[in-house]
Amino acid sequence: MMIRRLFILAIFIFGTSGSATSLENVLTPEDVDLIRAISEHNTQIRTMAGRFLQIDGAGGRTEGTFFLERPNKIRFRYAPPSREEIISTGRGFYVINRRERTKYAYPQDKVPLRQFLADEIDLLSANIADVVKTDSFVSITLFDESPVGTVQVALIFEIESLELWQWTLIEPNGGELTFSLYDVVKDVEIPRSFFYIDATYTSPNRD
Repeated sequence: MMIRRLFILAIFIFGTSGSATSLENVLTPEDVDLIRAISEHNTQIRTMAGRFLQIDGAGGRTEGTFFLERPNKIRFRYAPPSREEIISTGRGFYVINRRERTKYAYPQDKVPLRQFLADEIDLLSANIADVVKTDSFVSITLFDESPVGTVQVALIFEIESLELWQWTLIEPNGGELTFSLYDVVKDVEIPRSFFYIDATYTSPNRD
């Protein structure tokens, strides 16, 4: 149940926004233009599919496949031996266990990456903590305040293609959870069933 525990932590953190510290460095006009271009470019990508690699703070590695359809639909399917998946149906997020045939539901607006799943992406309207550029990549760090401290998610885009390569969730205690994307294909047809939750799955009490 490690995947569900990490997802619950992320939802708890990102679902409780409050007053947040301001951006340390004022965005330059070049920063604004780049972030706007990233938002506009990715808004035009209506579907994506590919593979992901998840690495936790202890170095644990988990792989799987993902499918994204805007607005607000995504599916992460973890590779065996895991039987868990994270699915957004467009009306809510669910962590399901195919072995136990259970589902845990969470509000759509209280999950990480919610800005990136929107019908129209506008990263400039998010809480931006920092922007760091190299010759090839830009890292845009967003933040939210929670009862346990400030939590950040760093979105890393390739400057040339303007596309998302990686994101890292940074917890208040400094722990990190990183997702890297690869073998990504865009504007592909994704079956509607990929964002369907079996009605026979039960919703046990959350621990």
